[in-house]
Amino acid sequence: MTEAAHPKEVIDEKLGTLPAWDLTDLYPAPDSAELENDLVSVEKAAIAFNDQYAGKLSSLDGGALCAAIASFENTQEIMGKVMSYAYLVYAGNMSDPEVGKFFQSMQERSTGISSHVLFFTLELNQLDDSDLQSKITDSSLAKYAPWLRDLRAQKDYQLSDDVEKILHEKRVSGRSAWVRLFDETMASLRFPYMGEELSSAQILNKLSDRDPKARKEAAQSLGKVLGENQRLFAHITNTLAKDKEVEDQWRGFSRPVSSRNLANVVEDEVVDALVNSVSDSYQDLAHRYYKLKAKWFGVEQLPYWDRNAPLPDDDDDVISWSDATETVLTAYAGFSPKLAEVGQKFFDNPWIDAPVRPGKAPGAFAHPTVPCAHPYLLVNYQGRTRDVMTLAHELGHGVHQVLAGVQGPLMADTPLTLAETASVFGEMLTFQSVLKKKEDAKARRIMLASKVEDMLNTVVRQVAMHQFETRVHDERRKGELLPEQLGEIWMETQKASLGPAIRFEDEYAAYWSYVPHFIHAPFYVYAYAFGDCLVNSLYAVYQQSEDGFAEKYLDMLSAGGSKRHKELLAPFGLDASDPDFWKQGLKVVSGFIDQLEAMEQ
Repeated sequence: MTEAAHPKEVIDEKLGTLPAWDLTDLYPAPDSAELENDLVSVEKAAIAFNDQYAGKLSSLDGGALCAAIASFENTQEIMGKVMSYAYLVYAGNMSDPEVGKFFQSMQERSTGISSHVLFFTLELNQLDDSDLQSKITDSSLAKYAPWLRDLRAQKDYQLSDDVEKILHEKRVSGRSAWVRLFDETMASLRFPYMGEELSSAQILNKLSDRDPKARKEAAQSLGKVLGENQRLFAHITNTLAKDKEVEDQWRGFSRPVSSRNLANVVEDEVVDALVNSVSDSYQDLAHRYYKLKAKWFGVEQLPYWDRNAPLPDDDDDVISWSDATETVLTAYAGFSPKLAEVGQKFFDNPWIDAPVRPGKAPGAFAHPTVPCAHPYLLVNYQGRTRDVMTLAHELGHGVHQVLAGVQGPLMADTPLTLAETASVFGEMLTFQSVLKKKEDAKARRIMLASKVEDMLNTVVRQVAMHQFETRVHDERRKGELLPEQLGEIWMETQKASLGPAIRFEDEYAAYWSYVPHFIHAPFYVYAYAFGDCLVNSLYAVYQQSEDGFAEKYLDMLSAGGSKRHKELLAPFGLDASDPDFWKQGLKVVSGFIDQLEAMEQ
């Protein structure tokens, strides 16, 4: 594998020039000397680190322990750079066996190297609380106090060193291997459509096509192909759910979601309050909106493939990449010139991969890489309004990751619950900016309806997915689930959330299997609803605030993972543990639907 692993920009007749990322800022090529040199040097450093510190942490004073953490942090950054590069190469073309082999080999080497330093976090958690606190009083160690705080939160769930090492070393041939199987299978699937064979990203895009026949054919093709692969997807899901159950029981987690909540630095009760608030609002939100949309389409029930259809009077213009770029950056600049300045870097440099192509990872993501480099964004841009909002969303992540980089490799990462704040806020800024320019009542209604649909997808649908996951993991503890059982749970949770105005067909029962979050990161999905509701409340504060909000907002992003949600939200007068917090966020969505209903009168 050489430079061919890096995709090139694409010139599209309608979309313009679509950028592709250049990963040489990380390494020149998968077979480069630079990559191999880093792997060799970091392995030597890891072995030396083990020899120097294993079994000796309790005897170190604060300054010496700070030096040890700094050395560990450096090792983590180099390995993070290696694995970021490997994953981004893989995401660019999951169908290429050589790329898959490279990614697997990097995972295996990384696991071997990191096993030498695995002792460090385990031994830190074995230190007595009073002993560690006395070390933290050393001024040089104090800067790592937030990282130690979050690490110590895992203390009660930590297993013996030998068991932790076994779990760590077997992950590459266990969980990671099943995730890779899912990704490569999904990337290789082709969906028949009007004489063509489309990827999952392309067929999903057809669900928002203007032509109802196109939407129907795409939906049925998606359901048919997914249905033909249900045994495999069910087997992967059952295996990973059982793997999680075993580890959760060993560690002492009482609920499947609890380990994710701990990693997200959020209490079970806060997540429960979010889920309950959203599910209690299903009727006021999704049921009410889709009844309204069905009326616009002149039917009692919308077939499920029309859920995200353009409104009948929507011109559905294709938006070029340059126009999308200008729209998003203008919205960011209207809020904060600094925010736009950081965002501009992603377009001035080859940090975004935008074209749709065979084998490329579907969907969109922002990968932070490591602070010594810069983030990369992946989107599958096809010129729709939702694609512009996706760009605004992922750019929010990217800007957040750049700003948080000052915290260093150990504290730059933000818990998932807060990681969605900047992305959803970026979407809201873009939406409000575009809406202000819409003077025509019809155009405003279309824009408002599109935003409501995005918010329902982010809040209602993600909580319904969370409920699907919860039921699947609970049922898996009783035994393996058949593909039909997974489909039944999916249909029940979807019908309850979306309401009677949506008509489902049998093939929709297979749609659960294309959602990558269930495989990649169990119980990730509620973070979207968390972020959306939080941003709704945050934006309300912004609308009522005096000067200085943008500065406080940028400070919040720059904090990375060094502060918890209570600390980060306190300057804005918000508290996610307040039972009314989520209701306030949901009122924003409900209020938008109120406006749409008023337009009908």
